[in-house]
Formats: sequence, structure tokens, C-alpha cells
Amino acid sequence: MKTARNQKVTDYIGKAGNGKSEILESLRDLIHDTIPETSEDLKWGMPVFAKKKIFTYLKSNKHHINLGFYNIERISDPNGLLEGSGKNMRHLKVKTMNDIDAAQIKEWLMASIDK
Repeated sequence: MKTARNQKVTDYIGKAGNGKSEILESLRDLIHDTIPETSEDLKWGMPVFAKKKIFTYLKSNKHHINLGFYNIERISDPNGLLEGSGKNMRHLKVKTMNDIDAAQIKEWLMASIDK
């Protein structure tokens, strides 16, 4: 089942500019393809994605996109790709389309959702 897209999230992605819109849309599709029936909304000025609870977010920055993961204690990151020092969250910096390792991101998304 294809999840409905939130217009506020679509607008956020459209305003990103500098080639970041393509990255954001690709990550958005990856989230929805990996976790069916995910809802999306714009909260705290950024797109957030939830199943039972929010499990990931996207944030457009000047030179990259942050793909953030909640429930970090459930995620295995042996290569140290995730950044941040928060108690419950980490993020992946995505600078280009080539930085999107779909298999790795899918694994992290699956680990971060509340089942």
C-alpha cells in the first residue's frame, strides 16, 4: 500500500535547492518503501516519519542532509557512520546521491521502528 504524502513535507523538499531536493526525495521514498504505512509530517521545522512513534527524520542543512534515527540503542553501526552525541538519536550526513547506501539505511530503519 502506497503511503499518502504530506503536502508540507513535499513543500519542504521542493524548497531545499542546491541538488538537495533529489536527495531528500530519494530518502523519503526509501523510508516509505522500507516501512510500509509510515506517516509523515512536518514537526520542529523538518520532515518526521512515524509508524507507532517517530523513528526517523530528514533535515536539510547548508551542505548536506541529515537522516536521523531515533532508538539508537537498537542500531548497529560498526563502521561509525552515524554522528551525534544524543542519548537516543544519531544521524547520517548525506552530501550526494552516492552517499545513500540503501541496504544499510534500510537495516537501520527496520531496527529503529517500534514494532
